[in-house]
Amino acid sequence: MAGHFEATVEIGRPVEEVFAFLADGTNDPKFSPRVLEITKAPDGPTEVGTVFRSTVKDAGMTTKREIRISEFVPPSSLRWTETSKNIVVSKEGGYDLEPTPEGNTRLRIFNSLEGHGIGKLIVGLALSAARKDADAFGQRIKAAVEAS
Repeated sequence: MAGHFEATVEIGRPVEEVFAFLADGTNDPKFSPRVLEITKAPDGPTEVGTVFRSTVKDAGMTTKREIRISEFVPPSSLRWTETSKNIVVSKEGGYDLEPTPEGNTRLRIFNSLEGHGIGKLIVGLALSAARKDADAFGQRIKAAVEAS
């Protein structure tokens, strides 16, 4: 079983600033309390093929994650796929950004989760939790970007 969740939020910063903040995946702990640590490879600007390796805590379990950037189109879209072999993974995720007439940014966040092995039995619970938190997640991104 696989499933999708998303949220949309308006951020009081220009689209280029929001994109730059999100493209630097090492900012993730500023808005995602589940991310305990994160590194980027290779050094340098984020681009297609950049890998972010993180340690995350979900539902009391600590796991290692590896996310590879699969699309990078400044300042409008960023996509990733999870290449780690966890029981529930982000098959595809991303950000779509567009400027508003007021000079702000409308951000759409989405993720498609997929279960593997026993993860097929619990992916529904992970999706339910992610959907429940999606709007709050968007608000945490907004707060982190506006505070930067």
